[in-house]
Amino acid sequence: MSSRTSRISQPVTIRRAVARDAKRLTRLVRGSGAYEGKYATAVAGYRVGPDYIEAHRAFVAVGADEHGGRILGFYSLVLAPPELDLLFVADQMQGRGIGRLLVAHMQSEARAAGIDRIKVVSHQPAENFYHRVGAVRTGTAFANPPAVPWDRPEFEFRIPSG
Repeated sequence: MSSRTSRISQPVTIRRAVARDAKRLTRLVRGSGAYEGKYATAVAGYRVGPDYIEAHRAFVAVGADEHGGRILGFYSLVLAPPELDLLFVADQMQGRGIGRLLVAHMQSEARAAGIDRIKVVSHQPAENFYHRVGAVRTGTAFANPPAVPWDRPEFEFRIPSG
């Protein structure tokens, strides 16, 4: 099994993001390999600021031991209207179950907030990931040039009551 697809051998903790995480989250977004080439313009000036972190339910996956407590990925859940706004996993950590852990945590947060459906406007390269973690394709978000000059798949997570 290659290192790209091997599971993490040490625990991963998911905690609420704090203002001091902002620069690291911004670097994770801007450095994402999924946004290279024609997609680069979508994140070139993107910023996850302390104000964003305080206004939304943002959570980070942090590795213990072998990863020195660094941020491995994060997500942001908007409650009104319910939407998974951001979900990123560091390129070198993809394929190890971190995205799946973040999605499960997001679903738990949504359930606790009494939400039964979460919308996701996906990035095209992430479409297969969302299928694998149980999201249902519901439509297409059409291009909105110049910010996003391509169509994007829309998904929905259905959150069963706990």
